[in-house]
Amino acid sequence: MTPGGLYEEVIIAGFGGQGILLAGKLLAQTAMKGGKEVTYMASYGAEVRGGTANSMVVIAENKIACPLVSKPDSLIVLNKASLNKFGPKLKKNGLLIMNRSLIDIDPQLDDSIEIIAVPADELAVELGSHKSANMVALGAYLQMRGYLSPDAAAEALPDVLAERYHKTLPVNVAALRKGGEFARRYCRDSTGRAHAIKGIGT
Repeated sequence: MTPGGLYEEVIIAGFGGQGILLAGKLLAQTAMKGGKEVTYMASYGAEVRGGTANSMVVIAENKIACPLVSKPDSLIVLNKASLNKFGPKLKKNGLLIMNRSLIDIDPQLDDSIEIIAVPADELAVELGSHKSANMVALGAYLQMRGYLSPDAAAEALPDVLAERYHKTLPVNVAALRKGGEFARRYCRDSTGRAHAIKGIGT
C-alpha cells in the first residue's frame, strides 16, 4: 500500500508448464473484476516446458504509468531458478510466496521481507492434479495480501481458462482455496521468519 492507495507490483515466475502465464492472467482478471486498475505483461520468449516464464502484474487504485516491474512488492516463485533471478529484486517489506516443494533453500533476503514457504506441489497432488500448484501459490498470495480473495479469483477463473479446460475448474478452485487456507494457518500460527521458511502444518 502507498499513501495514495493500493499500488502493488507482482512478479510470478517459474518454468514453462507450471501455469505461470495463467496465474498472471487470473490475478489481473480478478483485480479488474474487483474494480482495480491493472496492467499485465508476460515473458513468452522461453515459454516452453522446462524453460523459464514470468508474468508481471501491476494493480492499483489509480492510473498506472508503466507496466514494467523491476522491483516487485510481491514475488511468487515456483522453482529455484526463479527465486535466484528475482528474489534479490524484491522491495523491502515485500512478500515472497515460494514453492517449498521445489525450493529447498533458505532465501538470503532482507530481513524485512515476509516469506511464506508453501508446499504447492504436494498440496496440489492432494487435490488430484499436480498442475494446480500455480493456483495453490496464487491463493496463498491473495490471502496474505488481502486486497482480493481466493474466492474472488475462483469467480474470475472461467474468464481466463479456455473453455476446453473448464472441466478442470473444480480442482483449480479447490487449489486456490487450499492455498488460502495454508496462508490463514500461517497468519494464525507463525512466530517468525524461521517458522515461515519451514512451512506450516507439515
